[in-house]
Amino acid sequence: MTVRYRADHIGSLLRPAELLRARNANSDTAQLRALEDKHILRVIERQKDLGFKIFTDGEFRRGNFMSDFNDAVEGIAEDVAVARTWQTKAGASPRPSMVPGTVVAKIKQNRRLTGHEFAFVKQHSPGDVKITLPTANQFPAIYYKKGISDKIYPTYSAFLWDIVPIIKTEIQALVDEGVQYVQVDAPRYSYYIDPKWRSYVKNEMGLDPDQALDEAIRVDNACLEGAKRPGVILAIHLCRGNNRSQWYAEGGYDAIAEKLFGRLNVDAFLLEYESDRAGSFEPLRFVPRGKTVVLGLVSSKLPELESQDHLAKRIDEASKYIALENLAISPQCGFASTMEGNLLTEEQQWEKLKLVVDTARQVWGTV
Repeated sequence: MTVRYRADHIGSLLRPAELLRARNANSDTAQLRALEDKHILRVIERQKDLGFKIFTDGEFRRGNFMSDFNDAVEGIAEDVAVARTWQTKAGASPRPSMVPGTVVAKIKQNRRLTGHEFAFVKQHSPGDVKITLPTANQFPAIYYKKGISDKIYPTYSAFLWDIVPIIKTEIQALVDEGVQYVQVDAPRYSYYIDPKWRSYVKNEMGLDPDQALDEAIRVDNACLEGAKRPGVILAIHLCRGNNRSQWYAEGGYDAIAEKLFGRLNVDAFLLEYESDRAGSFEPLRFVPRGKTVVLGLVSSKLPELESQDHLAKRIDEASKYIALENLAISPQCGFASTMEGNLLTEEQQWEKLKLVVDTARQVWGTV
């Protein structure tokens, strides 16, 4: 498959202060929608000016990267604090994280997840459109609480497979409506590369990590089944946590590469590679011929601007394991997986995205 976009980005962008204030103030729907529209148009134009050929709305209509699911589904009780140790450059930062809730009833979809998002950006985009969706695998680990959820769903797996038709139907609808790029955001695969999170899966969730990985792949494939069309890219993005420039997992792709790259029915893998946390490029040898790897070499967490020559050298290193013609470049994750965003300015964000475009032109002669 020919790589269509050498310069890519993960989707979420830093929210402007005006939009954050309105959302935090619980502004009425019409006022909030008008602000979202205004700023989405602005960032679409900025992407165009930088030279991108793929456009997103910055996830400006969401509270976080997965809130499109929460907003569309009944059966989740909100505002539940869970313990999580996030990592920063200064070291571990133990603190409670507010997650969107606990499953307390059989989930029931009450509206589309992203139909309203796609309709607007499709109307105003000067080029191809990317829509991001959370993987179904995102939710059991954080929403399923023993003593509460098991009264509704006897197992994690039962809850997980009840999510599948919701995500599958949404992907199918987007493809039918003409989307060019569907990106499934799948940070939960990091649980299987980091020893402390493998231990969590085994000891806290009561699951065999290898069997859980196998099921996670089956679930994502089930969600993507039947969605492939000529001209449509189906992709998956892996990260190790992205919240206010913090992360929660570390480790290379070695432990999951053969299964993940070999079995997932996607056209492209968007992979974090901006730091030593991601390990070496060697696992890329398991990526099947003809599939694309988007190297996330530019940090969306740190304000410092990377060297373009260094990025080109990193791409050259990766090409020892997968052909240069099958590679592309992006930031390693979104700039605002949660609406509060990472710890850099909007202008620093745009400088980094410009660097992505400039590096693509240097390496491949095109974006």
